[in-house]
Amino acid sequence: MTGSNSGLGEAIARLLAAEGAEVVVHGRDGARARKVAEDIGAVAVAIGDLATDEGADAVAATAGEVDILVNNAGAYDHLGWADATPQVWARTYEVNVVSGVRMIQRLVPGMRERGWGRVIQIGGGLSSQPMSMQPHYNASLAARHNLAVSLARELKDTGVTSNVVAPGAIRVDSVERLLTEIAPEHGWGESWEEIERNAARDFVPNDIGRFGRPEEIAGAVAYLAGPYADYISGATLRVDGGTIRSVI
Repeated sequence: MTGSNSGLGEAIARLLAAEGAEVVVHGRDGARARKVAEDIGAVAVAIGDLATDEGADAVAATAGEVDILVNNAGAYDHLGWADATPQVWARTYEVNVVSGVRMIQRLVPGMRERGWGRVIQIGGGLSSQPMSMQPHYNASLAARHNLAVSLARELKDTGVTSNVVAPGAIRVDSVERLLTEIAPEHGWGESWEEIERNAARDFVPNDIGRFGRPEEIAGAVAYLAGPYADYISGATLRVDGGTIRSVI
């Protein structure tokens, strides 16, 4: 489980552990990763920067044989077209896309040999409905979705599936802090209930009228990781409250 020492990744790791999976917690911050691992009873802690071959090698060596790979590690910022330089684009692609490829290439061959496995990318609705801001991040999510379908074709008849869970806007600590900070300038109110409702209306209109919860994304990952999802591959499971207005 990459990027699992905080936020959405931590919630996914917690649920998988509660469901009986032997979880390897990954992060770049050793103290935080070890704290999460201790809390959920993880079997190992893997520290390494997946944006480098050396970091990916170290993480794969610590993880050992893996049957379920959840590629969650990534990063985003709030830059627009004017500020997202080609260097920022390249770094974003390295962190959000190539890092996952590194783990796929190191861990999926073992799944093939054993005849069973799950590869789950954490993507997002911005892959298919991009906004003007964060163009480099939008594009990196699209690449995550695309590679997952390509991988599903590659893994035909192997017992290994490849899918995507695509969250909408999720209420993690960093999002809550940001929305609370900018609420006064938008007139969203003072209580979190008001801020969430109004921010959801203005930023991420959806049919539920709120932001998602990390546990709701974790539930989708747990489903795709389990035996009831044996017949699902090359699919995108959207958990966004209806943010994406599409039948595909």
